[in-house]
Order: sequence, then C-alpha cells, then structure tokens
Amino acid sequence: MLQSAIYIASDRTHPSLLLTLGYDMNLHRSALLLLAPAVLAIAACASGSVIVTGSTRAPVAPEQVKIYLEPPAAFDVIGLVNASSDAGWTEQGSLDYAIEELKKQAAKLGANGVLLVSSGEKTTTIVGGQGTSYLYAIPVTAKTVQGRAIFVKTQ
Repeated sequence: MLQSAIYIASDRTHPSLLLTLGYDMNLHRSALLLLAPAVLAIAACASGSVIVTGSTRAPVAPEQVKIYLEPPAAFDVIGLVNASSDAGWTEQGSLDYAIEELKKQAAKLGANGVLLVSSGEKTTTIVGGQGTSYLYAIPVTAKTVQGRAIFVKTQ
C-alpha cells in the first residue's frame, strides 16, 4: 500500500499533527495538494508585537503575568502589546493562544500584568493551486488581543 504523509512538528505549546492519506482510499495526489495548505494553516502559531512607551524592567516568566480587565490600584505602563493566533481548533483555542502570546510579549518587557484593551478577529484568505487545474481559497480567521503591559505595584 502506497501512502503519503504530512507531518507538522510543533513546539511544546502546539499539538503535533499527523495526517496519512492512502492511495487505496481513492485519494489522489491533487487532493493531497489541496489539503496540505489547510493543514498548515491549522498548525500556524501565534504572533505578537510590542511598542515600548515607558521604562522596561528585567524580563519575567510569562506565567507571572496576570491579565486585568479593570485597572489595578497602582501601576506603571511599560508599553503596548498585541497578539494574534489562528492556531486553535476552536475560536476559544485561538483566543487562548493569543492571550499566551500577549503574556510572553509583556513578560519580555518585565511587566507583571496586562491591562486588556480590546479583543477581536481578522480574516485573511489563503489562495493556492496556481499552475494546476485546481484553484482554491481558504479563509483563515485569527483572534486578536491588545493591551497595555503594566507593572503592578504591591501595596
């Protein structure tokens, strides 16, 4: 039995994905070519960015960064942080990956908190199949989050 396999390795925060398609299941090479971009899109990672607006501190572990919906009593703003992810199997999963990336970006600045400013989504389209008799478009929706990286003063 002749088989094709797509294997996407991942880091410890993203699940590995193994997809094996057998020719005895009447799937042709063209079907594999159509399926590969969709699988790659699902396994995408989160991305983020920062804008430093205050004084940075020594980096901390992302696990030490707390998300705030309301401003704490006393804090300093270190910068603005943004993150997005389309890596989850569900909308909540994508949002969870984006929040984790937001914490990583804030932790690099030495923030121990993120004051959440907004969350939303953006949709892009992957187009493929050029040079073949197949043309396809796959919409990819990423969850986005923005916040202020803050250092919360203990009282």
